[in-house]
Order: sequence, then C-alpha cells, then structure tokens
Amino acid sequence: MRELLLVILFFGAATLKGIAQIDSTAQQPQRNAVNVSDLEKQRDIMLKDIEMTTTLLKETDASAQNSLNRLNLLTQQLAARRNFIALLSGEIATLNKKIDAITKEISVLEDDLVKIKENYARSMQSQQHEHRTAQYKMLLILSAENLTQSYRRMRYLREYSDWQKIEAERIMNKQADIVNRKAELEKTLKDKQRLYAQREDEGKNLFNEEKQQKNIVGDIKKKQKMLLAQLRQKRAEAAALNNRIDAFVTEDIKTTDTELNLSNDFSENKGMLPYPLNGSYKVVSSFGEHQHQELANIRTNNNGIDIQTTAGVQAVTIFNGVVTRVFPLPGFNNNVIIRHGNYISVYSNLSKVFVKAGDKVAIRQPLGEIYTDAEKGNETILHFELRKERTKLNPQQWLR
Repeated sequence: MRELLLVILFFGAATLKGIAQIDSTAQQPQRNAVNVSDLEKQRDIMLKDIEMTTTLLKETDASAQNSLNRLNLLTQQLAARRNFIALLSGEIATLNKKIDAITKEISVLEDDLVKIKENYARSMQSQQHEHRTAQYKMLLILSAENLTQSYRRMRYLREYSDWQKIEAERIMNKQADIVNRKAELEKTLKDKQRLYAQREDEGKNLFNEEKQQKNIVGDIKKKQKMLLAQLRQKRAEAAALNNRIDAFVTEDIKTTDTELNLSNDFSENKGMLPYPLNGSYKVVSSFGEHQHQELANIRTNNNGIDIQTTAGVQAVTIFNGVVTRVFPLPGFNNNVIIRHGNYISVYSNLSKVFVKAGDKVAIRQPLGEIYTDAEKGNETILHFELRKERTKLNPQQWLR
C-alpha cells in the first residue's frame, strides 16, 4: 500500500511540475508574434495615392503627353511606386519573421503535447492494474492505521482522479491550439504569396512608367525653348498675382481691424486644416523654389501649392472667414481671397465663383468650380496660397 501511495505521489508531483514547465514554454513564442497591421495601413494609404495619380494621368489626354505638369505627375508616381515596392518587400520580410515564429511555436506545442500524452499514458497504464479497482481503493482507505491517514489517502485518490481529467482536457486544448496555429500559418503563407504577386505587378508597372517618363523627358528636351518660354510666362503671371495680393493686403491693413480671436483660432488649427477642395487630389507643385528632378536647367518657384484634381471639383474654404476680394487675372482665371483675422487664404484658377466680396463663409463652404483646361489635356488645377498678412506660408504645413 505504501508503494501505491508513492506511485500516486510521484505522478502527481511530476505532473504538476511538468504542467508549469510546459505552460511556460508554450507561452514563450507568443511574445515573438509579429503584428503587420501598421504596414497594411501604410500600404493602403500609399496605394490610394498611386491610384489617384493614375486617375489624373489617364484624365489628361494625348495633347498633354509632353507637358511639364504631366512629367511632374509621372515623376511623383514613380517615386510612390518605388516606395510602395519597398513597403511590400518590408511587409514580406515581416511575414517571414511571423512565419518563423509561428513555425517554432507549433514545434513547441507539438513537443508539449507529446510530453503531456506520455505522462497521461503512464497514469492510465498504472490505473489498469487490479489495485486501481474501486474495491481496492476502498480497501486502501479502510486499511489505514488511523483516521488522518485514511483522509490523506482519500484526498490523494481524489486529486489523482482530478489530475487525469485535467490532463485529458489539456491534451484536447493543446491539439486545438496546434490546429489554430497551423491555420494561421497557412493564412500567413497565402498573404506572403499574394504580396509577392503584387510586388511583381508593381515592378512591371514601374518599368512601363519609367519608359513613359524617359520618352516625355526626351520630347521636352527637344522643345526646351518653348518650355522655357512657357515657364517665363507662368512666372510673370505668378508675379502679377503676387503683386495684386500684396496690394489688397496693404489696402486691407489700412482699412480693416484685425480680428484677433479669429486669428488665434486659425493659428491653433495649424496642421489640421482641410485641403481647399471637395474631391480627390494630388499636389503637383509644392511651396518654394525647386530644382526639377528630371530637367537640370528647370527651376520653379511657387508662392503656394498647385493641386491637381478631376473635372467638376469645387474649391472650398479651409476655415471660417470673410471674402475680401473676387477678381479675374490672366493665367489664373477667377480668384478668391478670404481673410481669417490677420491670416488670408487665396483660391486661384476658378471657372465659376459662388461668393462675392463681403460674404461670411464657413469652413468647407464651396467657393467655386476649379477650371478645367481643355487645351492642356483637361488639366484641372487649383492654385492655393496662405499668408499671414504679407508673409507667405507653406500651405502643406497647415493642411492635414
């Protein structure tokens, strides 16, 4: 009987120790699990940007094939495409790490399952002996030397029975864990294959777009004189717009009280103001002076930003304010100036205007329809500027 008690104690102690070790080992790989959701979000944002640029490139017809604006769009598209391919490669590398982690975890789980099954098998083999019958268990309890010993034997037998039930349940749970992890592994492998295919497609798109860019650059270089003349004209038109705005600002400073509260509200929203149009868009020319990426002798200077969109899109105000000027100007069609305290926003190249001087406007209120230039391949571009009185500001630092 003492031998029987030692067997029970041995299996119980060994099993409790094994449970602690197995649980600790099985949980370890969970810490190495890789989360790719952030990469997926970046991929979705970048893909939408590429799709928008592709739409704008398709909207401009053959008459704009050799335009500087089309080259700018295509150059941005190529940069976005390369970044997207790099992101896909990074995501594939992350999935490879995840696959390795899941594979190791499955191996650990399977090893744990073997150990649990071996312990459980030994306990069942021991139970099959005749001294594990109900009669013998009763005899074991009744043959105790005293009541305390009898109680201890009852407790050990009960704990041993409970342990067997727990181990059986652990075996089933461990098997379920293995099935789930293998399913996750299979899904991750499919995701990896899908990303490989997508990266290959993007590589083909990049190759084709690089050929287009090369052809456009070649054609533009053949027509450099004409292009430079166009740029000189654009600079003159931009200077005329700048002078007109400066004159209006000077006049407003003399005759208009600055609304300090509105100025403070405006400045507090830096980086959170909406883009000044109500459709999909792409910034094709940024603020300041820039050397063209593909044309060594071409430098551009922009007092604001140029935002390309699709036909029919409307310009909207970026903040509450008052319309101070509505005026036409060659090269920029119709223009609207809105004052937000001592800040002003300028919306240029509108074909239709919905507001007049003196109107109070609310954030995102439509101001007019952006002009679509049929002679330039149906380009639809809004020129937007932001100033604090005479000081020119970079709009992209204020818009979200």
